[in-house]
Amino acid sequence: MKITRANEIAAKDGPADWFTGAVRFETLHSNEEPSRANAVRVTFQPRARTAWHTHPLGQTLIVLSGAGLVQRDGGPVEDIAAGDVVWFPPGERHWHGAGPDGPMCHIAIQEALEGSTTTWLEHVSDADYGR
Repeated sequence: MKITRANEIAAKDGPADWFTGAVRFETLHSNEEPSRANAVRVTFQPRARTAWHTHPLGQTLIVLSGAGLVQRDGGPVEDIAAGDVVWFPPGERHWHGAGPDGPMCHIAIQEALEGSTTTWLEHVSDADYGR
């Protein structure tokens, strides 16, 4: 068993290559062999969002607070809110982030395949954000 105390979890600014706007993330669990799963708590300020990206084994988002937006490539921008759970299948190009009027916090769970959990792509334009 391993217990990570709340005061041991460091918050970091989201890298500019991966995010637009003010984003903080906290790694809650890293994939320790033989596990492939990791979990990150991500807090987006209004209009902040990820870049387009994919996950080799998919991704689950659990919205903890606030309201946000998600979009899969070719689909409409969808609203999400506290309590919602979102699943992106393996390889599905997508983005997610806060809505225009307030912050949003979610836990993101994804598994590593051959050491990789995410392939980061281009930033989401203001036109694609659409709000």
